[in-house]
Amino acid sequence: MQRRLRKWALTPLAALLTAATTAAALPQPDAATTATINGSTTYQPIDGFGFSEHFGRAAIMNGSQGLSAQHQKEILDLLLDRSTGAGLSILRLGIDSGIQPTDPGGPNATPKYTWDGIDKGQVWLAKQAKAYGVNRFYADAWTAPGYMKTNGTDADGGTLCGLSGATCPSGDWKKAYANFLVQYARFYRQEGIRITDLGFTNEPDWTATYDSMRLTPAQAVEFIRTFGPIARAAGYKVACCDSFGWDEEKAYSSAIEADAKARGLVTTHTGHTYASKVDGPLPTKKRTWMSEWSPDGTTWNENWDDGSGYDGFTVASAIHDALTKGNTSGYVYWYGASLGATRGLIQMDGDSYHVSKRLWAMANYSRFIRPGATRIGATTSDTDLKLSAFRNTDGTVTVVALNTSTSATPVTFDLRNTKIAKGTATPYLTDATHSTAQQQTVAVSKSSLTTTVPARSLVTYTIRR
Repeated sequence: MQRRLRKWALTPLAALLTAATTAAALPQPDAATTATINGSTTYQPIDGFGFSEHFGRAAIMNGSQGLSAQHQKEILDLLLDRSTGAGLSILRLGIDSGIQPTDPGGPNATPKYTWDGIDKGQVWLAKQAKAYGVNRFYADAWTAPGYMKTNGTDADGGTLCGLSGATCPSGDWKKAYANFLVQYARFYRQEGIRITDLGFTNEPDWTATYDSMRLTPAQAVEFIRTFGPIARAAGYKVACCDSFGWDEEKAYSSAIEADAKARGLVTTHTGHTYASKVDGPLPTKKRTWMSEWSPDGTTWNENWDDGSGYDGFTVASAIHDALTKGNTSGYVYWYGASLGATRGLIQMDGDSYHVSKRLWAMANYSRFIRPGATRIGATTSDTDLKLSAFRNTDGTVTVVALNTSTSATPVTFDLRNTKIAKGTATPYLTDATHSTAQQQTVAVSKSSLTTTVPARSLVTYTIRR
């Protein structure tokens, strides 16, 4: 009897010790990271996200190398559809010398413009984009026609005749070139496309073996003084200067801001990120765009996160940095669809095409952050979580979370000053096995929602009342 009592008395204690030991051995759930989304903290307005199909890519998309009408439509949907694709909202058009390829007889001669209504497929693409709802068209010139330049050819640099340090026997072509650019935009108006933004230079600090033209910051300012009033009078916003690096663009922006006349004529400051990445805002209070970039790489790559430097994860990180470090209002990727070893979003191959995770990295931003949105505060102490947040004009809030950690991250979002106390958040996931895929809706209660961001993933939350 005594033994039985002892056994009975010890059993609960042994059970408790065993349970405690077992619990200690099991993995415990991590405490949720706290993130604050603050609608009263506002940053830059958003103009949109875009792409280009310059140098004949638009014609290829329109079937010049065998792409069927069905596949043309599918690629357009992938790039432009707001429900199933990236919902891109800016089309960047490339201007070349095509509307006046030969010298009309000097800068003061009557222009001899020609127009084929095709523009290497870009007219077709612009019309398609407009049908999807795009209304922001940025036309940008890589060079003035060769006869207007010091080197006499479209390629290999050279400088516009008439600028300081660029004297030519043929004379001063500044005004003629300004009129040339405006005429290009007018031809598009004839086709039912309203060019909104007009640029006169692309990578003016880089000499390419194809269309290119060199301009110093001082020369860019000098031309703006001529071009700006002509473009403005015709109803176009002036963009400048599309330097080949973000840090390099700062010299052009600084020169424009230092000149009282030029400063008032430029609407948007534009820079690329080949030579240097976005490390902060450009030195201007005007709107800024990252207006061209695709990562380096020598093969076609469809992967999400392989460490190559031209996978989808790399693109997602670059977009995040442009929006949060550079305060950019626009983000324009280089090729939407191209050929061969392209680092474009889509690869075209005869009547076939292939889609990279770069497209879906873009889509997680572009489909849900719409033109007219405003970036708002998004902070967290978790350095592995790259957050950005935006208030759209329809009252929805978009939160984009890029988890750089190799572990899933539970997060509680505190939605302050967003006017959303109760509602729903719909997540869209991109990772190795998902492509902007809608996930189960999460409830919002008392201006808060708790969710988990999977490891090495990109999740966009559309939050509404």
